[in-house]
Amino acid sequence: MQSIVDGRYWHHLTDGRIQCDVCPRYCKLGEGQRGLCFVRARQNDQVVLTTWGRSSGFCIDPVEKKPLNHFLPGSPVLSFGTAGCNLTCKFCQNHEISKARQMDAVGSLATPDMIVQTAKQWGCSAVAFTYNDPVIFLEYAVDVAKACRAAGIKTIAVTAGYIGPEARVEFFRHMDAANVDLKGFTEAFYHKLCSAHLEDVLETLVYLKRETGVWFELTNLIIPGENDGDDEFDAMTRWIMAHLGPDVPLHFSAFHPDWKMMDMPRTPATTLTRARDIARQNGLRYVYVGNVHDHAASSTYCHHCQSRLIGRDWYELSDWKLDEQGNCSECGTACAGVFAAQPGQWGRKRQPVRLLPARRAT
Repeated sequence: MQSIVDGRYWHHLTDGRIQCDVCPRYCKLGEGQRGLCFVRARQNDQVVLTTWGRSSGFCIDPVEKKPLNHFLPGSPVLSFGTAGCNLTCKFCQNHEISKARQMDAVGSLATPDMIVQTAKQWGCSAVAFTYNDPVIFLEYAVDVAKACRAAGIKTIAVTAGYIGPEARVEFFRHMDAANVDLKGFTEAFYHKLCSAHLEDVLETLVYLKRETGVWFELTNLIIPGENDGDDEFDAMTRWIMAHLGPDVPLHFSAFHPDWKMMDMPRTPATTLTRARDIARQNGLRYVYVGNVHDHAASSTYCHHCQSRLIGRDWYELSDWKLDEQGNCSECGTACAGVFAAQPGQWGRKRQPVRLLPARRAT
């Protein structure tokens, strides 16, 4: 199967190079060159995507692992990625995939029809583009999302939100939900550890809130000594409150040593608790901790009467006090999110799967 397809969002420069406009990195390419993401390249005087229909593997996860706590809780999600990334995060916890530079990392054949058929066979509520950022394989992600939508299956983007203004319109038009990594809240952090810019990510978040109906949640991976100061937690959560509102869920996640930051310590649980307290004091209603075992801080509460609406033990659901409209069954207050009448029962299991060949029409 041909894995090279015409790319979108690029233009010629006066010096003979071509500029890729998918993300704010704006790579300027001579013939035969690849962008920093590695999967977008210049061939035959245009930009192409080199990984269409190729995956690094598929797995069924609970939707809470994306993490999404307010989007069809308890449901199974068919998850996959390709290879490459448009950021250079030194703490990357999926670096085997996102930093891959060999095509054998994306050896699995995965057409949109095959993905839809497998999701339906396993009863998945959604397909998630994850493990590496789907922004860099936009054309493939959009084609899969179109096939999913036609089959009544939702799509989820797990992304850093580092995408150009034109590309973000098309990309998010085809997504139902997203988790956006807000990696820090200083330009220095983004420049030093990600080779990126904070403002471009903030623009994506404001766009999602004001211009789309995409349900989205935020994740902030806390790295000791880098983005774990109270002033940064305070500034970030005040910005979220002012620009996105109180109902966007925020996940504070614990760092573990990885990739190029093996010498860093793990995030203390007390730091996560402190960040959560500051966020709640600043008015955010749904604040969680991740990568640690904390039943109380992983559960969802009614912001009006404080009843526990959804209990979580890792990714296992316990309490469920939402009615069919997603309102608190104790006081009737609406809980922000996308909910089914009953929670899913997938639990915490992780199930690797092989895709089925697409059925031929008869």
